[in-house]
Amino acid sequence: MKQIAIFIASLVLTACISSEEAGTAIPTDKLAEIQARGTLVIATDASYAPQSDLIEGSQPRPGTKCEPTQYSSNQFKGFDVDVALELARQLGVEPCFVTPPWSQLVAGSWGDNWDIHVGSVAITFDRMKDLYFSTPYYATPTIVLVHQDNTTYLHPEDLSGKKIAACVACTFESYLNGTLKMPGQEIIYRIKDATIIAYENEDPAIEDLARGDGVVLDAVMTILPKARAAIAAGKPVKILDEPLVFAYASITLDRSSRRSNERLWLEINRILRELHSSGTLAELSIQYQGMDLTQEAAGYDISALNQFP
Repeated sequence: MKQIAIFIASLVLTACISSEEAGTAIPTDKLAEIQARGTLVIATDASYAPQSDLIEGSQPRPGTKCEPTQYSSNQFKGFDVDVALELARQLGVEPCFVTPPWSQLVAGSWGDNWDIHVGSVAITFDRMKDLYFSTPYYATPTIVLVHQDNTTYLHPEDLSGKKIAACVACTFESYLNGTLKMPGQEIIYRIKDATIIAYENEDPAIEDLARGDGVVLDAVMTILPKARAAIAAGKPVKILDEPLVFAYASITLDRSSRRSNERLWLEINRILRELHSSGTLAELSIQYQGMDLTQEAAGYDISALNQFP
């Protein structure tokens, strides 16, 4: 009987050790997982200057912890990228980048293949079903670009029924469909019955618009920094009238993650508040976007959305 008791006690002790080891190997908390791994895996766009841009011909940083399918910090540049780098720095881990399609990023269900998305994602009620949103790090007007030779489009209403490019599954497409709903904003739909031409992002759309007035497109919806960058690059386009919508851009996390995101979300919010108060975000916005687009975002109360009950 004494031998049996010792054997049972040994089994119990072994089970406890195995359970602890399993807990260490597979943390239930996303922040703990990131810290144990030593990397923050960040999804962003490979070609969305001035927000994010993969540096052509760049090679992974020597000694990087990033996986072969990921990019190291020296391979990207842009406003969103520098914000992501600040997050990783303050979390004490190495940033690693991946570039899934936009439509996949905003749909959620990431399968824990990356930790966060830093890609100028506007807060909307529809997206809140699948994603958690951080304190916004900047806010930007949504505008319409037309060809510089056009003289008939003076106001957004003039584009009703016209061929307008919008990125698929983004706020621009929702606006043109009349279904966009954003916390704290009343949307006025000034363009009716447009023929929506869907693109993965605005860069190829702007190229098509540049071919000529009405040749492929009549207009492109985009954010103000993208429009300014296109004009600065010599594209034959111009901004039409005043902005349509004012969007708050946040860092997003996946609601369907197998790990709890709450501690990571709280830590990201803390870091972003510090970056707002120190003026770091304002400096980065001026550097990459030519203007400070952070002030409205600094006062946004993300807790009012009650994302974590």
